[in-house]
Amino acid sequence: MDSLSYIQNADRDLLHTYNRYGVVLEKGRDVYLFDANGKKYLDFASGIAVCALGYGNEEYKAALKEQVDQLLHTSNLYYNAPVIEAAERLKKASGMDRVFFTNSGAEAIEGALKAAKKYAYTRDGHAGHEIIAMQGSFHGRTLGALSVTGNPHYREAFEPLLPGVRFARFNDLESVKEQVSEKTCAILMETVQGEGGIYPAQKEFIEGIAQLCRERDILLILDEIQCGMGRTGRMFAWQHYDVKPDIMASAKALGCGVPVGAFLMTERVAARSLVPGDHGTTYGGNPFVGAAVRTVLEIMERDKIPAHVQSIGAYLWEQLEGLMKRHDCITAHRGMGLMQGLSLSVPVGEVSKQALEKGLILITAGTDVLRFVPPLVIEEEHVDRMVKVLDGILP
Repeated sequence: MDSLSYIQNADRDLLHTYNRYGVVLEKGRDVYLFDANGKKYLDFASGIAVCALGYGNEEYKAALKEQVDQLLHTSNLYYNAPVIEAAERLKKASGMDRVFFTNSGAEAIEGALKAAKKYAYTRDGHAGHEIIAMQGSFHGRTLGALSVTGNPHYREAFEPLLPGVRFARFNDLESVKEQVSEKTCAILMETVQGEGGIYPAQKEFIEGIAQLCRERDILLILDEIQCGMGRTGRMFAWQHYDVKPDIMASAKALGCGVPVGAFLMTERVAARSLVPGDHGTTYGGNPFVGAAVRTVLEIMERDKIPAHVQSIGAYLWEQLEGLMKRHDCITAHRGMGLMQGLSLSVPVGEVSKQALEKGLILITAGTDVLRFVPPLVIEEEHVDRMVKVLDGILP
């Protein structure tokens, strides 16, 4: 079947909730993707910050194939070794104490919200607690995750949503303090806002939030779904700051393409929150995803992926700064490691479309930001090629 036929069939059969680009991607190798017509693309999107190891990593593939031959699923009524080993490695990488594996990032947020509410319920003996989230944030499309996503456009058609959510301004500590009440049980934020436009938390802001949480026994929930797993040059972005969350959400590169997420918490929170019967999942943490997570963490630690991101991220920063000097349409440059963005005064969707035509995959964030979230294994030559393509597109 040719590409056009596939696209026509998709438009006929799939629910139209995505405005897809007109390509059918068929295979990948290293940091490149190939469509059904054999055209090669340099990938600077990595499946929206998922495919951290690129494509075709032999060790990763072998681990998945071996697990397929052994056991895919058992349910959480029984133990399985791969997910236990994955949890141990994830705890070591994060410094957290307890792990719950989910199927997605949105489900990780749902679990984090439930844990925070149960913690407050156990502490106070009643329900009715509130969450403070950030304007411009994105945490997922399920009703709970949508309730704490700070974009009214995403929420309005599905209201009423989860009650007791207040929104503050990101990187504005006073704005957060204004929203705190006796009902506040948690403050939720992305350490680096992704969909909202690539905004890293300012050091004074996140440290101030952490102090506020300690003083009021409010739980700090950090969403590391996009910015975690080495993307900023540390295994988790909050490790750049003098903070540690009470609850953390992870997904995307956690499985490098296998659908898996997790929420993690400290022992203090675990001891006073979710107990048997409070939360569950049929597929979450099955042997297959456990093998994926375990292998990803093994590779990232052994190959020092975060250190590589620090180096290549600095090079990307320099090259994007040079691009900014050459093109007046670039109005701002933000980000950390291999999670960077350029604000443009020209339509970013059109730039992304032209890049695709020239064999470069780039995605956008917010309304005016070109987003750079490539596989974490890119090298300087890939940055140079990407910049050359953009040099030829931007006015």
